Amino acid sequence: MRSVYMDHSATTPVHPRVGSVVTNYMMSEYGNASSAHSYGREAQAALSKARQQVAGLIGAQKSEEIIFTSGGTESNNLAIQGAVRDEQNSGNHIITSVIEHHAVLRTCAALEEEGYKVTFVGVDQFGRVDPDEVQKAITNDTALISIMMASNEVGTIQPINEIAEIANRQGILVHTDAVQAIGQLKVDVNKLGVDMLSISGHKLYAPKGIGALYVRNNTALHPILHGGHHEYNLRPGTENIPGVAGLGEACALAKDELKQTQRRMTRLRDYLMDGLKKADIALQVNGHLHERLPNNVNISIQGMGGKQKEILNGLDEYGIAASGGTTCTSEANAASHVLKAMGISKELAQGSVRLSLGRENTLEDVEYVIEVFQRLFAS
Repeated sequence: MRSVYMDHSATTPVHPRVGSVVTNYMMSEYGNASSAHSYGREAQAALSKARQQVAGLIGAQKSEEIIFTSGGTESNNLAIQGAVRDEQNSGNHIITSVIEHHAVLRTCAALEEEGYKVTFVGVDQFGRVDPDEVQKAITNDTALISIMMASNEVGTIQPINEIAEIANRQGILVHTDAVQAIGQLKVDVNKLGVDMLSISGHKLYAPKGIGALYVRNNTALHPILHGGHHEYNLRPGTENIPGVAGLGEACALAKDELKQTQRRMTRLRDYLMDGLKKADIALQVNGHLHERLPNNVNISIQGMGGKQKEILNGLDEYGIAASGGTTCTSEANAASHVLKAMGISKELAQGSVRLSLGRENTLEDVEYVIEVFQRLFAS
């Protein structure tokens, strides 16, 4: 039976070149970057190189603006909690959107319980935030705006530039969760105008358990963990050098291959979407048709409400790995908070499937997926 992995928005396989780098720093150059001897100097050199590689991918002016973390969730927590807890930021109001990843939503909800104020702005039927709504939500106490760069579920790309322009005019910090966008879109933090940006390694063909937070120079952040002096006193703990080096290598690869990746993913995505539309399946495409990640296809199958688990199990029996939406909160037949916020009915939301393409997928894979969908769901 053919095996087709189309859940790259959940996680990616480690790139062989990245795996080789990780193995080297696990087995051979295994020193602690804080040690003064040659092993430590080698680890410190790897740390510095990786910082430069990550900075290079996102256009950061200084490698010191890259803080390594355990992944996207920690990066989001450090950005949001760190910004509002710092004594230099007097405001106690946060603006975010209703469709954020739960790493943002639940962090904001926890802060609400402490007395912080949070405004959750809505989205249109395409899952897109209106910058005017963000503008209206700003108060004299607004300290931070956190809007994702692209939806992990429906792939819709957000107008971060416009939102950042609004915030910058009023001296408000801007954070964006760019976990899904990195490696799929050209990202330049200076052109975007953001103060902080989150990255996760395992969405980028690097290992799980490693991530980074871009923090613009002179941005005031309060650490949320306490310990040593590591990561410019923002993230204590002995650095995960194998993961850090792997993330750096993955970022270097992503930068070199970005244009090719975008063209190839867009071509395969559009072929998949067109093929499913022509396969005599009663479905609708969720998310923006054009302002969309190159590798994302999210559809709802009519008549399959409440049967999301059956849909995914049916695909799995044919060797196709797909998702019902965000993997971090997967529950059997749960209706996505993103789709509901877009005005999609509970029935359609419970019959949704996310297919996310990756570097190893081929045109033959796409054709096979279309064939299986037609076999399973054609009317």
